[in-house]
Amino acid sequence: MVKCLQKKVKEAKEKKQERKRAEVYGSKVIAALIRIWEIFDYSCGQRLKSQLEKETDRLREFKEIRISDKTADELKKISSATIDRKLNRQKGIMSVRVKHNKKQNPLFYQSIPIKTSHDQNRKDTGLYQMDFVEHCGNSAAGTYVYSMSCVNVTTGWWEGEAIMGAGQTRTVEGFREIEKRAALTITEIHVDNDKSFLNRHLKGHCDHKKISMSRSRRFKKNDNCFVEQKNLTHVRNIFGHMRYDTEQEQTIMTSLYRNELRLYKNFFQPIMSLKEKSRVKSKIKRKYSKPTTPFHKIMALKSTPEPLKQELQNIYDSLNPAELKRQIDKKIWKLFNLYEMKMGNTKSNPHKKQSVTVKTLGKVFRDSITHASVR
Repeated sequence: MVKCLQKKVKEAKEKKQERKRAEVYGSKVIAALIRIWEIFDYSCGQRLKSQLEKETDRLREFKEIRISDKTADELKKISSATIDRKLNRQKGIMSVRVKHNKKQNPLFYQSIPIKTSHDQNRKDTGLYQMDFVEHCGNSAAGTYVYSMSCVNVTTGWWEGEAIMGAGQTRTVEGFREIEKRAALTITEIHVDNDKSFLNRHLKGHCDHKKISMSRSRRFKKNDNCFVEQKNLTHVRNIFGHMRYDTEQEQTIMTSLYRNELRLYKNFFQPIMSLKEKSRVKSKIKRKYSKPTTPFHKIMALKSTPEPLKQELQNIYDSLNPAELKRQIDKKIWKLFNLYEMKMGNTKSNPHKKQSVTVKTLGKVFRDSITHASVR
């Protein structure tokens, strides 16, 4: 019985070997196919097939590929499924290259520990999270303004700084400006894996000031959740998604970050902190603390020195929130008018008396982005 089964298996294998089809496309076709695939940015089989039919002769004219007429005819006839099948090996080689690509500074990255959101001590009043917000519009080409966003994890106190480009030395300069204005002394900063933060310039400055550094896991924004939230409410909702790349625009943004915007957000914008989270069957229930401004949170801390409390109280007593809002609106309209002039559109009304809210500016920002993409 066993011998019969073995015989049948052997016969089946021989039949399979007999059915094996001969290779239709040789090594020359495959080599040319890989070259054209690279030229057209690694398209899928269906898209690449249409390009092979139309562009093979043009590439031969430009001498980008040197193949015979027979090879060219075979390239034009090859099916999309065969294209994907023939490129499988090359895709595997490329993925291995990416997987085993060595980091530029592996020892330096190892010196900065990774901390998840759970690992960070939220009761540490000196812990700040930092991130960059790009103001590049529809194109990341060239130099443009970056907003450096920095938030205290315990109290929600936020500071921002506008820098032109994300160079390593400019990042250190922006961080020094934030250090001067931060209400609570910075003892630790938590950043993402951006090279603008993870470099020897900023690490050297932090070591000199005895500030510890930690970083997030790659592609895990929840590790930097506090500053990611401020990126929306304190940056995007104010400046939109337009491209700012001139010194005049940077000056207005810097003025807002260093004066009215920080005062308005920290002294008059309450925030709700998550107290506890529990799961009840399939639902997650969250309980939040009473809405409190970062200023009042700092005043309620027992560890806050009395001189600092008195200084913040004096600033608070001197501020008029309505006047701050008017100044913010005025500067935002000035920034938007500069952008409109740069784009060649002068239809905006700089003397419009309507308050600049997220909803009113939302349509203006979307329209401006549409105009920019059309141009």
